[in-house]
Amino acid sequence: MATPDPAAPAAPAPAVPGHGAPLKVAIVVVAYNAVGTLAQVLGRIPPAMWERVEEVIVFDDSSQDDTYLVALGYREHARRVKMSVLRNEANLGYGGNQKRAYRYAIDKGYDVVALLHGDGQYAPELLPELLAPLERGEADAVFGSRMMERGRALRGGMPLYKYVGNRILSEMENLLLGMSLSEFHSGYRLYSLRALAQLPFERNTDDFHFDTQIIIQLHAAGMRIVELPIPTYYGSEICYVSGLRYAWNVTQSVLRFRGHELGLRAEPAYELAAPYRMKQSPLGSHARILQLCGPGPRRILDVGCGTGELAQALAQRGHAVAAVGASAPRRPVPDFVAADLTQGLPLDPARRFDIVILADVLEHLPDPLRLLREASARLDEGGLVLVSLPNAVHWSVRAQVVLGRFDYTNRGLLDRGHLRFFTRATAERLFADAGLAVAAHETTPIPWENVIPPSAGALARSVERVDYFFTRLLSNLCAYQHLFVLRRCAATP
Repeated sequence: MATPDPAAPAAPAPAVPGHGAPLKVAIVVVAYNAVGTLAQVLGRIPPAMWERVEEVIVFDDSSQDDTYLVALGYREHARRVKMSVLRNEANLGYGGNQKRAYRYAIDKGYDVVALLHGDGQYAPELLPELLAPLERGEADAVFGSRMMERGRALRGGMPLYKYVGNRILSEMENLLLGMSLSEFHSGYRLYSLRALAQLPFERNTDDFHFDTQIIIQLHAAGMRIVELPIPTYYGSEICYVSGLRYAWNVTQSVLRFRGHELGLRAEPAYELAAPYRMKQSPLGSHARILQLCGPGPRRILDVGCGTGELAQALAQRGHAVAAVGASAPRRPVPDFVAADLTQGLPLDPARRFDIVILADVLEHLPDPLRLLREASARLDEGGLVLVSLPNAVHWSVRAQVVLGRFDYTNRGLLDRGHLRFFTRATAERLFADAGLAVAAHETTPIPWENVIPPSAGALARSVERVDYFFTRLLSNLCAYQHLFVLRRCAATP
């Protein structure tokens, strides 16, 4: 289950209201060659749900049989005035049909969409139960799971090979994503449309692994997923899924997400603009900055403070912390000034600090020399400037260039916000131009905590230690970031 950061401030309002006016609910039924089952599925929607919903929409994905006519006939025979039937001119695929359905529901202004399949695999009778967490404002998505109750899926007729494949894939996805869902592959789902509208779901595949990609997006965005048990039913319906191809596509989707999170590749489907978080590893740049600052009290200026986590950690250690950033941080920083750093520091020129921190800042500026000089001018006698910079010639960047790629990503070494790129040598020349001398230099490894999920924490720590060894041995090639301790150069007589 995806949960927000427990250390963060109170979570934002639920994606759908839990009180007040009733939610506007739509049921979408995706159907392809479902002539023998579609009418039964529609007939099994509880009468109370027909009264409750705003609209039930059948999306016929250009079936080769009479599915579309069956849907029209059911609407007329049952006199369902809330029912619409839409037929795709061309087959959009399982994922493509869902994209059309969700866009339709969003554009109509509904609050919740429930996904049913026209083949009858999922019980419409459970719609009220699955809707309840969304009505209470406890979830952004609710999944019906066939795996929550041991043995129930097999008793319901799920073929053994599908059961085993489902379990293996789900365990792999949980491991790599750091989640704990009982099943990733159920198609019985209800979504808050406010949540869906925040996800780039229309960039997802049109194939069957659309369902996996939308789970990844929900997880990456910190959305809340609730699972509830559902029965399993397998009848005479035709399966259009190639198991091996599906497993391969699911695995690729998860690995591509991991590469995107690391900043090794750009994946438009996962562009969720998640903010940078403070690195927790003791070998990461943030932990090293905390150690270099030592115990309080010192006067510290955190320039480009981001979420405010580093400033807050320093304040908790007894330091007097001032912070400057483009927007107010999520973590409270009492002495905060909003500013455009391309225009310099907006502080009183007479104000002095023992330490000025420029953590992952200079690479985002068109003129980093100006900010460095202003930071140096704010130092008290014996003061330090701490600078962390990404290594532009890390082996991962070199590998991409060899392959003819230079893809910007939403974080990492090729963050699309980076305007300047530095090696250790070019950084040191910049510092010299600013009148600053390098008192100490350190390296950091890849932030493996963002690559290897929490469930494999021991593995992440082992890999990180090995990586760190090579950053010290071959810093130009293997350092993910350079961390510099700078002092003002002695005045020349």
